[in-house]
Amino acid sequence: MKYRLLGSTEIQISEIGFGAWGIGGMTPGPSSYGPTDDNISCRALSCALDNGVTFYDTSNAYGDGHSECLIGKTFSKVRERVIIATKVGLIKYGVPLDFSDHAITTSLNNSLERLKTDYVDLLQLHNPPPEVIENGNKILECLGRLKREGKVRAFGVSAQTPEHGLLAAKHLKPASLQINFNMLDRRALDCGLMDLAQETQTSLIARTPLSFGFLSGEIARNTKFESWDHRSRWPQEQVNAWVDGAEALLDCMSDKLLQTKPQFAMRFCLSFPQVSTAIPGMMTEKEVLDNIRVSELGPLTTIEMESLKKVYLKNNSFTDKTSIQSIRATDPGKISAEK
Repeated sequence: MKYRLLGSTEIQISEIGFGAWGIGGMTPGPSSYGPTDDNISCRALSCALDNGVTFYDTSNAYGDGHSECLIGKTFSKVRERVIIATKVGLIKYGVPLDFSDHAITTSLNNSLERLKTDYVDLLQLHNPPPEVIENGNKILECLGRLKREGKVRAFGVSAQTPEHGLLAAKHLKPASLQINFNMLDRRALDCGLMDLAQETQTSLIARTPLSFGFLSGEIARNTKFESWDHRSRWPQEQVNAWVDGAEALLDCMSDKLLQTKPQFAMRFCLSFPQVSTAIPGMMTEKEVLDNIRVSELGPLTTIEMESLKKVYLKNNSFTDKTSIQSIRATDPGKISAEK
């Protein structure tokens, strides 16, 4: 496993991180990846640490705190070996966002209790809207206090969109920005966020490196998502576009014996030095072992990157803005998946 710095901090994190939304299990409505087995989840967490994964991204909203509980249970005796990132602002799905001093402090204290620790390495604002980002002085004062109290080592923003991430980089100057970024969704490149991150030494955390599973090559146009699956809310037009787009992009893989399709997709994310870590959702030991190999495979070749760019530009309907808006508008808290 290779490691990269988190922004301008001295915190080093594994370039493959553990996206912990999935292990949180079911929450009301179409807001999860389905039922889980806690024993399997804990074994996946332990397997990840044993194989060099040090970065674990969770939230108070994932499983209504259950994801944090599993991380706390698994790592309480080896706390110094892991880098834990959690979030504040999204209390739970379907409830209005709250970035007040009281809400942030209360949410963090509750997270610390579930995580069985007295500090988090990275505290992220969860999907703050533009008006919150642009008027964030009080939030920065609150975060500064929490850092002085030793409860937070660094702060970041888990942005709803790369464009919001661009705004956050300018107004809040966080150590990190968590964004959707993958071969199907290159908005971070298109809007200039990647360049700004380079200039400001802001780490990008690549959420959805497999584009919600579409870049696994296992989702077809006729795939039916269960009612609890957050992807069941999406218009068929968007599903079709991403299935077709994924197929075209995955065809750019030059050596099909060297790697799997998901590994190829994640290598794309790590081919950008601004990306400190990619956080696929991992729910089993097998998924962990498959994902960690990406680090040893290294970045994609120049030829592969150019081929991917040409396919993307030729078929930019992969991320048609109207389709993305229809997904986003359903609930701003439910599209921040890692898988």
